[in-house]
Amino acid sequence: MPQMPKRVKYRKSQRGRVRGNACRGNTVAHGEFGLQSLEGGWLSAEALEAGRVTVAQFLRGEGRLYIRVFPHKSVTSIPAETRMGKGKGEPEFWAAVIKPGMILFEIGGLPEASARDCLARVAYKMPFNCRFVKRI
Repeated sequence: MPQMPKRVKYRKSQRGRVRGNACRGNTVAHGEFGLQSLEGGWLSAEALEAGRVTVAQFLRGEGRLYIRVFPHKSVTSIPAETRMGKGKGEPEFWAAVIKPGMILFEIGGLPEASARDCLARVAYKMPFNCRFVKRI
């Protein structure tokens, strides 16, 4: 099941816009290798869950996965062929706001070759370009 907040103060949030590069969450902190976003945008909870499942199937109990982002933002939409007015639509899905340079996933306890292969599979499922990074 995709991640979402347990409770929120306001169900509907404004769109906002992604500006600038990530100045926090842009280094590998927990594992040895990470997946870093090269573009900004919204990462839906479903895409995040797809990445998590891919890593879990690859690891099979060896190694450790760290997910560094969480979908806090509710994204609303109005049904198709609805007339104007009648207010804002209902929350459709939850998304994480991603800035360029943010670390999305981290992996520990694996050799570099297999970690690179694992994170390449996850990067394929992400809606923006990502790169493999190592702990400094």
